[in-house]
Amino acid sequence: MDPAINLPQVLAEVEAVFDEYERALTSNDVPALDRLFWVSPHTLRYGAGENLYGFEAIQAFRRGRPANNLERTITARAITTFGQDFAVANIEFRREGSERIGRQSQTWVRMTDGWRVVSAHVSLMS
Repeated sequence: MDPAINLPQVLAEVEAVFDEYERALTSNDVPALDRLFWVSPHTLRYGAGENLYGFEAIQAFRRGRPANNLERTITARAITTFGQDFAVANIEFRREGSERIGRQSQTWVRMTDGWRVVSAHVSLMS
């Protein structure tokens, strides 16, 4: 049996937590970003210039990155939930002064302590 797709309450929860993540990202709220990622060695994040395996590597990257030019405009957004506890979020974005198109994909899972990113991928294209 296929899981229910985009149950309204679940979709609203994931949209809200995604919006919280976006605010934390663009304001460099590192504690909030840390809280929204699954604390596990299985968590991964492929960035525009780095491959990070495990929560500790992701956390160390965030603490060491420059906090400038984080603002961006989301130009496309697709969030899909599957059942009660699994979702994917994908966006396209642009940064002022750049011609490149950014893309971000996240896999979210509902854990006992709330929705957490278990996998993320950011890339840029010309």
